[in-house]
Amino acid sequence: MGLTAPPITPALLAEHKLTREEFDRILAELGREPNLVELGIFSALWSEHCSYKSSKVFLRELPTKGKRVVQGPGENAGAVDIGDGLAVVFKMESHNHPSFIEPYQGAATGVGGILRDIFTMGARPIAVLDPLFFGDPKAPRMHGLVDGVVRGVGGYGNCIGIPTVGGSTFFHPSYNGNILVNVMAVGLVRHDRIFKAKAEGVGNPVLYAGSKTGRDGIHGASMASDVFDDEKAKRRPTVQVGDPFAEKLLLEAVLEVLEGDAVVAIQDMGAAGLTSSSFEMCARGDVGMRLDLDKVPMREAGMSPYELMLSESQERMLLVAKKGREREVIEVFEKWGLDVAEIGEVTGQPRMVLHWYGQVVADLPVAPLVDEAPVYSRPFTIAEPLAPTEGGIDLSGAPDEKTALLVLLASPNLCSKAWIWRQYDRSVRTNTVFGPAGDAAVLRVKGTQKGLALTADVNPRYCFADPMHGAAHAVAEAALNVACTGPVRSPSPTASTSATPSGPRSWASSPRR
Repeated sequence: MGLTAPPITPALLAEHKLTREEFDRILAELGREPNLVELGIFSALWSEHCSYKSSKVFLRELPTKGKRVVQGPGENAGAVDIGDGLAVVFKMESHNHPSFIEPYQGAATGVGGILRDIFTMGARPIAVLDPLFFGDPKAPRMHGLVDGVVRGVGGYGNCIGIPTVGGSTFFHPSYNGNILVNVMAVGLVRHDRIFKAKAEGVGNPVLYAGSKTGRDGIHGASMASDVFDDEKAKRRPTVQVGDPFAEKLLLEAVLEVLEGDAVVAIQDMGAAGLTSSSFEMCARGDVGMRLDLDKVPMREAGMSPYELMLSESQERMLLVAKKGREREVIEVFEKWGLDVAEIGEVTGQPRMVLHWYGQVVADLPVAPLVDEAPVYSRPFTIAEPLAPTEGGIDLSGAPDEKTALLVLLASPNLCSKAWIWRQYDRSVRTNTVFGPAGDAAVLRVKGTQKGLALTADVNPRYCFADPMHGAAHAVAEAALNVACTGPVRSPSPTASTSATPSGPRSWASSPRR
């Protein structure tokens, strides 16, 4: 196995979700045809899921800077200052296609992945929120999807010991063919202990830590960027399998190893696994890596370089350690019973060179795959408004008062969601002051007089009717939800808008709580 390229056929390109134009661009970048390993890497990193190639033109318009922004887009998670040298670290992601295929594992691994983004930054996770969007309750498979997703969110969060303190649940027929499973995680960290995923230091060792690599989740990133049909909905091998108990060990091991100064950079292996973590770390540092794939811990026999680079097995981390200090890092992960191995080193040229038992199986420049990935400005049309319905009843005409009341009372969007959040452990770690019922959850920040108000809210119908105003309403609704819990914004530029000081107006002394 080497750099010899297989015949590149239209079928092979279609399997890797690459257009002919994108393949021509690959040829121009490399000056040759890619081999199968390289084609798989391009497929993963140029997928919608990893590159945001169709949404980046819009996402770039969002405001990302402010007095309290410690870390904006570009790292594993964002961070906002809340005063006293502390920052709240948070991120929200979706795990939609995997949850539609296998609802329990899809939702569970969505929770695991977002938690890793938080503790990779050096922050200890303190809360999870889960905005969920399902189709008509009477639609095929919908009862099973709801049941599996809720159990997956609760099962992973409950086992790892992170409370699920808020979220929302929305039902509409537009989600019959593709439910949305969003998960938000929140953590706390000191400013001076925030870690980033920027590889540096030529000769520094690259370490793999966590669970062994298997064949689950291969092509997960490209699958998550695909359009569904009945056949694709059966692709269970593309769905990752989570182990919350391994994640708990990984969480504690990572936070312990980050207490020292032996780690230069760290990133979890999320979408596209070893491919995304290694290439993105190199891109941030403008360096390269040499990886020996035969040294990657494997849990299945006969795995190939292609499978090792694209596997999305869960509970895994990639680290760059200071040269000569790698043993300190290895011993921490070994103490926690996790696999750990030195699999390569940082190089000065911004190229990724992959070896397999001494033979080069891929040699790629970093920038074209990450920072210079394709970006498209797609044509679009404004969708026709949906006919107003609720509970299967057409509300196009003006219903009488009795009908309107019965429709509202029967709506799954207005009924109590306690049957969902009661399945979640919401008080573990003893920080939850209020939630998940109500406008927003409130958590205390131990050792301070601060509290954090957390919420996630949106009305998809508003967004469908008018995307811009619907999105603006989502921001306003979330802000109002937080305000209703009683937070007081400090005039100090080092205090968070969701941090609540002690005093007569604080939630700690409010009779409402």
